[in-house]
Amino acid sequence: MAHTLRTPLLTVDIVIRFQGGIILIERKNPPPGWALPGGFVDVGESVEEAAVREAREETSLDVELIEQFHVYSNPKRDPRFHTASVVFIGEGTGVLEGRDDARRAAVYTAADLPGVMAFDHGRIVSDYFRYRETGLRPHLL
Repeated sequence: MAHTLRTPLLTVDIVIRFQGGIILIERKNPPPGWALPGGFVDVGESVEEAAVREAREETSLDVELIEQFHVYSNPKRDPRFHTASVVFIGEGTGVLEGRDDARRAAVYTAADLPGVMAFDHGRIVSDYFRYRETGLRPHLL
């Protein structure tokens, strides 16, 4: 009897520190809104490789990963399907330009975040800024 494997899709998101803020991209495709750069991990690719690749594809920046921040896996985090995202913090260098799945890319601070965030990225960004201020990581569950 054949068994069909069902599991959440693996993604990465990257909090890219750049020019005194972090990079967010305005999505070209649904769901709409602003998001952290990121995307799906390809077969044969590590999550670290996927993070660097996705960051470059969507922002044109070279990114050095600094640390793995947290894993977000709420089954409702993506309205399209169940995903689990490994979130990294990195430093970006180069000339910022929104490309690929990004309509545009911009630098934001905690004080000037856009109103509509895609997925659970509002929570991730909030968790990141709290971590920067307090050193406390997000709670498990």
